[in-house]
Amino acid sequence: MKTVRLIVNGNSVSALADPDTPLLDILRNHLGLMGTKFGCGLEQCGCCMVLVDGNPEKSCGKPLSAVAGTEIMTIEGLGTPERPHPLQQAFLDEQAGQCGYCLPGILITAKGLLDRNPSPSRKEIAEALDDNICRCGSHIRILRAVERAARLLREGAAR
Repeated sequence: MKTVRLIVNGNSVSALADPDTPLLDILRNHLGLMGTKFGCGLEQCGCCMVLVDGNPEKSCGKPLSAVAGTEIMTIEGLGTPERPHPLQQAFLDEQAGQCGYCLPGILITAKGLLDRNPSPSRKEIAEALDDNICRCGSHIRILRAVERAARLLREGAAR
């Protein structure tokens, strides 16, 4: 067991755990952040996506030791029901989710993309979201929602 310090959604936190414990376990079971989902457990579906120092990373296989001292953003850090992030609002406006299980990972991945590239093409959006699996068939609405969010952010909507 070792104490590891992280910055999660802007807050400094410590976790006492085995350094090989997956980050997803720490987020959900130690910090109570239930928005990041367990999907496949094999780093293949993207449900567990978080931003690590601004980069989308799958947290189900990422050992705690690999993220010590980093800044992590989960879906809980993106926006609130009262003040949704433009990405969240765009997903609502486009009705881009059905069951919603994959959406936290998709939203986090899209946030990472839009932070790096504020004007992505539809092809670039699709490529960025390639590691996120949605079995509900909302793909076209998801692409439209990310395009809408990019437009909102370029027009100055609050981040």
